[in-house]
Amino acid sequence: MNMKKWKRYENDRAVSSVVGIIILLLITLLSISIIILYTIPTIDDMQDLAKAQKIEQAFTVADSRASKASLGESPLQTTRVSLMGGTLEVRGDAEAYNESQIMILAVSSSSSWYDDFLNKSDQWNSWKDYENESDFSGYSSTIPMGKIIYTTGDRTIAYEGGGVWSRYGDGGSVMISPPEFHFNTQTLTLPIMKITGNTSISGTTETDIMVRSTNTPQVLFPNTTIDINFTNPIRADDLFIYINSEFYDGWAKYAETLTASEVTLDHQNQTTIIQLGTVPPMGTFPLSSSFKIIKLNESNPDPMYNFSFYFEDTEGDASNFNPVRTYITATAGTKTLYYEIKKNEITTIEYTDSSYGTNKEKWATSGGSEFPIYEDPLHVKMANSTFDLLSTTYMLEYDNQADAEFSWDEVSSTTMLPNVSITTGDVYPLYNVTNHYMKLLASDGLIVCSWSQNNNEKIKEEDSEYTLVYDSSGNIAYLHITSSDLEASVV
Repeated sequence: MNMKKWKRYENDRAVSSVVGIIILLLITLLSISIIILYTIPTIDDMQDLAKAQKIEQAFTVADSRASKASLGESPLQTTRVSLMGGTLEVRGDAEAYNESQIMILAVSSSSSWYDDFLNKSDQWNSWKDYENESDFSGYSSTIPMGKIIYTTGDRTIAYEGGGVWSRYGDGGSVMISPPEFHFNTQTLTLPIMKITGNTSISGTTETDIMVRSTNTPQVLFPNTTIDINFTNPIRADDLFIYINSEFYDGWAKYAETLTASEVTLDHQNQTTIIQLGTVPPMGTFPLSSSFKIIKLNESNPDPMYNFSFYFEDTEGDASNFNPVRTYITATAGTKTLYYEIKKNEITTIEYTDSSYGTNKEKWATSGGSEFPIYEDPLHVKMANSTFDLLSTTYMLEYDNQADAEFSWDEVSSTTMLPNVSITTGDVYPLYNVTNHYMKLLASDGLIVCSWSQNNNEKIKEEDSEYTLVYDSSGNIAYLHITSSDLEASVV
């Protein structure tokens, strides 16, 4: 009997299909795991961001309503807030004020301690060494602010000083709603909102922020009962506003938007220091032997607008101007500008800078220029003359006795534009020469000017005057500061 022998064939295709399916499943599971791994934190972050934005919006509404309460529009204001797992606190007690406070100083360059203070003014409490000075102009204690604060995880949102601030971890603070700083041309208004109260609540429910005005605003500036110098227009040369707050860097970013402000940070003490330049007195004044040019804007090509002296003689006779010698000196740092005028003609203008050396730049009158002397035809004994140190028609010539010029170059610590080469015999208007040297002096800060005459005393000082008008980098003339108590609670 013949039997067929069956041959066995091996086929791997079925096994390969199973392995392929398993690999595909593994890839799918791995992809899903990666998606879950990376998207869940993102979703959490998005949820946290949404929560933060919701709280920020609620605090912005609370800010607006707190302003209404402080202004007396409605003594009680309520804002609904969803806690969403966070903590809401009112921090308005002595402990809270130690980390949420303001100090304001009005500082004059005439103070003997001015320069010393400037060297350390970038630190909180830097004024402490000068509180006993007779001309110290500051508050006897700091001005408290307090705050209403919401925290969840690393996120912090707060109402402080009339503004809303937000901080995430160590990423710094940002402003959500601006504080009650208002700057209008030459007037700075600063209503300080002082939070009182000490309550807190946590959870996931909704709660109310209740704010009640407890007093009429207290005027802190101008206020001569606090300090005789707290008057408007501001008498001081500089205003320093110290803001001590955990959101100090957010305050700094806002302060940098204010005109004519210099902002520095004291990170160690969580403090922003805002220095504001004031508008110096300008116009026509009785003749004085000494006066100042404050914060001259050296970036302006021609910052001096009017720098003139009106003189009357003592005898009422034009001839009496003949023996008169008048001296005008301006100094700042290492730089000195000196005018000598005989009768009504400039004898010499001399400029020196000790940081450069002993070299002198000198100018003398050119082409018969002079300041006119006037007699009243109806009163022949009355004579006067105006010495205009910014005259565009009075011409000067670089003196052949002068050293080689060293200040008419690119801007540096000893030079100032225009970048020209001045040589003996070069002629320039008095206007250009005065503006050039005044800008150089301004680069060293405060310019102190003096006027004098020789011993003949032919000028009648009580009837004479000087006029000073210039472009100043300071522009705060009026300051208004108030403090309002806001009793806050969360319920």
